[in-house]
Amino acid sequence: MRQSRLGELSVSCLGLGCMGMSDAYGDADETESIATVHAAIDAGCTFLDTADIYGNGANEELVGRALAGRRDGVVLATKFGFRLDGAGVDGSPAYAAAALDASLTRLGVDHIDLWYLHRLDPAVPVEETVGAMASAVSAGKVRYLGLSEVSGRTVRAAHAVHPIAAVQSEWSLWTRDPESDVLPALRSLGVGFVPFSPLGRGFLTGQLRTPDDFAPDDMRRELPRFMGANFQRNLDLVDAVRGLAAAKGVTPGQVALAWLLSHGDDIAPIPGTKRRTNLAENLVAESVTLTPAELTDLNAVFGADAVSGERYDEDKLKLVDRDT
Repeated sequence: MRQSRLGELSVSCLGLGCMGMSDAYGDADETESIATVHAAIDAGCTFLDTADIYGNGANEELVGRALAGRRDGVVLATKFGFRLDGAGVDGSPAYAAAALDASLTRLGVDHIDLWYLHRLDPAVPVEETVGAMASAVSAGKVRYLGLSEVSGRTVRAAHAVHPIAAVQSEWSLWTRDPESDVLPALRSLGVGFVPFSPLGRGFLTGQLRTPDDFAPDDMRRELPRFMGANFQRNLDLVDAVRGLAAAKGVTPGQVALAWLLSHGDDIAPIPGTKRRTNLAENLVAESVTLTPAELTDLNAVFGADAVSGERYDEDKLKLVDRDT
């Protein structure tokens, strides 16, 4: 698989988001999840993404079991910032140090390749948090630093303390927010971008046709874009992707990932899945090329205000650091 550049870090141009193996999207099968991780590595998809909050540590433990004997050659990313006791976001240096040691233990590794601050703590200056994270680099526990869901202003402040390799935020055809502020800032600094939910939390695959497709405990039941009239309005947008995909002989999800990859080699999407079949479909996107006309058509359908509904509820949106 070809490589993307996140600052000085080289990663496979498509990664694997592991959250759904333990959290948020209904029942999981650990055996199949571990087999999916192994299949990804075998296929050259060696950029694995997790976080300490996913399943309250369970996802890191699962990824650690999957990596037993297979750590070499894998770029392992995890995040901290949400307290596992439910007490909110904590970017203090003391919490950062404790969270890192706990992640290393759960993952069963001696270092993390890319360590993100999961959300900005409004009570702690980002310079202070990143300073503490930089100490972990000096100690050999972490190789590179990242931030998640931050504004361009915050990236610049953090990067002045220690080089930031990557920013991870939601970006896809139906979430265009990073394009106006964050991406220009990253490119001015030489920082890479890692889009999470690049398939619109599954919506852009074209396989979701009704909210009844979700398990009772699926987090998407509580997201505005998947509720009420928003669902059908957004489904109408996805039908445009389905039409383009059919004409090219590929799947809608492959079109959505190819659209992201067309933006440059400093982009490394991390589509999440817990099944080998979905992984295999996603990885084909590396070889899908969209013509300038096709890109123009997609951008026209999925304009900045085309999608109905916010991507989070009001409380979760408060945790997203956005320039306004």
